[in-house]
Amino acid sequence: MTTRVVDAGCPVIIGAGLAGLTAAIELSPLPCVVLSAGAVSTGTSTGWAQGGVAAAVGPDDDPERHAEDTLAAGAGLCEPDVVRAITAAAPEAIAWLSAHGADFDRAADGSLRLGLEGAHGRRRIVHAHGDRTGAELLETVVDTARRLPSVSLWDHSPALEILTGGGRVTGVLVGTPDGPVELRTDVVLLATGGIGGLYTHTTNPLSSRGQGLALAYRAGATLRDVEMVQFHPTALEVGIDPMPLVSEAVRGEGAILVNELGEWVLRNPLSARDVVSRAEWAQLQAGHRVFLDARTDPGERFAELFGSIYATARKAGLDPVTDLLPVRPAAHYHMGGVLVDLAGRASIEGLYAAGEVASTGLHGANRLASNSLLEAVVCGRWVAQQWRASGVLAGSPPPRPAHSWAEAWQQGTPDPVVARVREVVTAGAGVLRDADGLRAALAELEPLRTHDTGLVGHLVVEAALRREESRGGHTRLDFPQTAPRARHVLTVPSLDRAGHREPAVAR
Repeated sequence: MTTRVVDAGCPVIIGAGLAGLTAAIELSPLPCVVLSAGAVSTGTSTGWAQGGVAAAVGPDDDPERHAEDTLAAGAGLCEPDVVRAITAAAPEAIAWLSAHGADFDRAADGSLRLGLEGAHGRRRIVHAHGDRTGAELLETVVDTARRLPSVSLWDHSPALEILTGGGRVTGVLVGTPDGPVELRTDVVLLATGGIGGLYTHTTNPLSSRGQGLALAYRAGATLRDVEMVQFHPTALEVGIDPMPLVSEAVRGEGAILVNELGEWVLRNPLSARDVVSRAEWAQLQAGHRVFLDARTDPGERFAELFGSIYATARKAGLDPVTDLLPVRPAAHYHMGGVLVDLAGRASIEGLYAAGEVASTGLHGANRLASNSLLEAVVCGRWVAQQWRASGVLAGSPPPRPAHSWAEAWQQGTPDPVVARVREVVTAGAGVLRDADGLRAALAELEPLRTHDTGLVGHLVVEAALRREESRGGHTRLDFPQTAPRARHVLTVPSLDRAGHREPAVAR
């Protein structure tokens, strides 16, 4: 099929979640193209986020306290200057979102109602409609972007390859229902989300399989700490894939974790997520089941505080007020990603990354709860501000095709490679890891590297094998101690004998 060539004349943003659309809005009135692999406002982890936005806006709090909690959770791999810069920008990020219409929960006096989550020393979690924060923020930025003539939204338009030449970005190869399109640009932002779909137990959209990492790696960008996967300890185990999430905020309101005997899984249910997940995993390995007990706290207040979770539980035949909720750890957030600086610049000229696909240094080895939405907003804005300051391309963006792409787009059949990769990565690089399991996974994934999902799975497992210690979200049974000196694991694409990188092929 013939590839059409279109001069974008402006930055191209790959991903229509919170980070990508925040950048597009902040860039206005300068134009941009936003590519969404599916329909805009679907298939993004943003809309599924139940927690909230962490920000030191309470009278007993300040950004330095927020930074210290972040650094403690990050287990030595955070970049302190980055942490302090982002936490300092958090209050203004809340104000920016509010100005664009985000309806945050407020007390009777109009002040923000603040929640508590694990490893936070203060109540600093800003929610919107209880457990619908992500959905509210996504609706806010989608509605804003749709109203801006500077933003050209291309739905059902997956990025297939980042094109390069002379050591810099030259364009993006885009798949459309009418065939491939080469969008020529020298500025590209990756905002493609995480990798939870690589695992058989995940709270992420199944489409989140690290496509942005594959695009960046094949283009020659450096990745960092891709072995660092955070498993959320309270995914609702009711036979749904992906698994419904029970927000950490439920434990913030007093819920506890028990096994089927009524024994506490750990004394502090608000410990850091890696600690809670390991405690649960030990129970599961010992033949026990794990439950979240919210019958006393929040008890009768459950439906009022967590309406979405309550509805999901009721649909599964459970009443959180009277029943124990079966839970287990599930892949939830990726701390590693494309190595970038505070302006979002990757190691290839013209390539930027923001949100979960990026490794800014904020999250380190273990993300502090509700810092992810914060990072998406702050860093998405910073990328756009960097573009304006550096004088990016500012022509008119190519319009979205006139016909209905939603009608033209046909969903493909389930991919057996994806199913196999999920099994292999889960077995080899789950909550607990060791060299034998990782080597076995690598051997199975090696022939699947031509597939983007297989490639990303291989990169995660390979980095996990290289990190011979236990730190944050990465636990090695054969290396249970934390190394005395924290170090990053960098993944740099290798060249074959002809000087070529791995080609972009099946997604």
